[in-house]
Amino acid sequence: MIGRMHGHGRFETTHIDMVPMVDCIMVLLIFLMISSAFVNDPGIEVQRPDVSGTQMADQNVLLIAVSADNRIYFDGQEIRTDQVAELVKQAAIGRSPALVIRADRASSHGVFASVYAEAKRAGIQHVQFATTRSDGP
Repeated sequence: MIGRMHGHGRFETTHIDMVPMVDCIMVLLIFLMISSAFVNDPGIEVQRPDVSGTQMADQNVLLIAVSADNRIYFDGQEIRTDQVAELVKQAAIGRSPALVIRADRASSHGVFASVYAEAKRAGIQHVQFATTRSDGP
């Protein structure tokens, strides 16, 4: 009799509940999406010069674009060179952003230099220029 009882063992199945884990991941995903900062392009597409070894990791940036015909764009609107310092200073109130100048490779170096000088005059400490990454040596 003891042998018969021993042969009737019960097998319990283990069940892993995935719902709490999925709930946590969804909460984290929503939190990351809400807290992310997205950089808006200034409204025109420029052909940036090719260089290697550059990185752009800062998300607290202001963008200015200089088109091939030397027009300056800030926040999607065309501006003059003498407006750069005032508009950048207004946009930087309460924070210390970097300024990225996206100049077309066919634009004038003089226009780029004036935008750079106006940004420095506005008190921007970090002025950078955007390039495309080339797969060089």
